[in-house]
Amino acid sequence: MTWSRMLLLALALYGPAGGAAAQAGDAVRGRTLFARCSGCHALAPRGLPLAPALKGVVGRRPGHGPGAPASAALRAVRPPWSPRSLDAFLADPPAAVPGTTMSLRTPMARDRADIIAFLAAQR
Repeated sequence: MTWSRMLLLALALYGPAGGAAAQAGDAVRGRTLFARCSGCHALAPRGLPLAPALKGVVGRRPGHGPGAPASAALRAVRPPWSPRSLDAFLADPPAAVPGTTMSLRTPMARDRADIIAFLAAQR
């Protein structure tokens, strides 16, 4: 098992203590914050996407969504996305999954919790 897989598995099981994933997010505010993601991501597949569509991302295996292909690093991750693993990934994508092509960080815990709440509502 690679280092990135072990990290995501540990985060999915135990999560960061007191992290944004433990907080209840505001999905309405998350919809507004998602605008910063929509330069590359959409909820549903679209024309020429730059990144995978994110509808149904919570509970789905990383790198296996519809739309543009994800990096090989994300496709190699086994545990499905959970609020905790998404929180760690959004905080610092290259640290959470070395080799990912996503570099946009979301440093504020509240922003991450709200974006995750919005994504979790998109089934």
